Amino acid sequence: MPDQPQHQQPGSSKHSPVNPAGDPSGNFTQRLTHRLRSKLAAGVTHLTTGSGPVLDYSSPPGDPGLFGPDSVCWKVHADFTSMMTGGISALLLQALHPLALAGVWDHSSFRTDILGRLRRTATFIAGTTYGSRDDALALIERVKRIHLDVTGVAPDGQSYCASEPALLTWVHVAEVSSFMTAHLRYVNPVLSVAAQDQYFEETARIAEMLGAVDIPRSRAEIEAYLLAMRPALVASERTREVVRILMNAPAPSLAMRPAGTLMLNAGVDLLPDWAQTMLGLNRYAALRRTFARPGVRVVAPVIRWALVNGVSKRARRRAAAVRKRD
Repeated sequence: MPDQPQHQQPGSSKHSPVNPAGDPSGNFTQRLTHRLRSKLAAGVTHLTTGSGPVLDYSSPPGDPGLFGPDSVCWKVHADFTSMMTGGISALLLQALHPLALAGVWDHSSFRTDILGRLRRTATFIAGTTYGSRDDALALIERVKRIHLDVTGVAPDGQSYCASEPALLTWVHVAEVSSFMTAHLRYVNPVLSVAAQDQYFEETARIAEMLGAVDIPRSRAEIEAYLLAMRPALVASERTREVVRILMNAPAPSLAMRPAGTLMLNAGVDLLPDWAQTMLGLNRYAALRRTFARPGVRVVAPVIRWALVNGVSKRARRRAAAVRKRD
């Protein structure tokens, strides 16, 4: 280890420095690295796990899930940092739709458990992308059952139901457009338009299974849809409360607070300019952009290093495995 004295044990090679415990320094460094990586991975995954079903992404062998390792969504959804920032951006964008917000406001514990809300979304996205076919389909059916009970009347007198096809389309587009924006900014800024179109085509399958209709299936259609939806979006007092809760969300630990703050600001920075303005988050947009973007680019490689056994890697090993014959 740097800045530590190296001394020789009896019988050891003069070229094999040891740590105070008597182990070769290489082994000590490996153990320390493993411990650091495990601790960091646990802190990171704590942000997105702990709510909803627990899935085994390692089995059954040979199962490609709904999409398979050659799909674009497997590549886009593999990066934790971009997906986390994209998820935050999607939550804020979704909150501008009065009926989507009413359902969350009336039937969700987000005011006391905003992290749980993020975790449930993360579980669904990961499970439908990388889970086995049976697990992915079970997740979709579970969400459909939950949606049936999410009904009510919004403050403006409009009735809502979470299973309403147009609402499902809005929630879906807010998510996938945010994930793609994050991917282009922090992972692969030169991803071709054809690959982006394929991503939107692939993920539309999940929205369709949930009951959405008229789903945009290309980058051009996504952009046209968001433009057409703008007159229906509202920044209400409830919307501002969601912003306040999310931007002041407590970190899962003191050590994760700086990273959490960075992710939140990077998520806001992903929003279209018009959405930042509606949400009242445009005042410090230039300052946020100056610090959030380089900050994420510093943190992201560290998180990738820590997540050596992440969901996407386990799913790839599962898909590549040969199923044993009975």
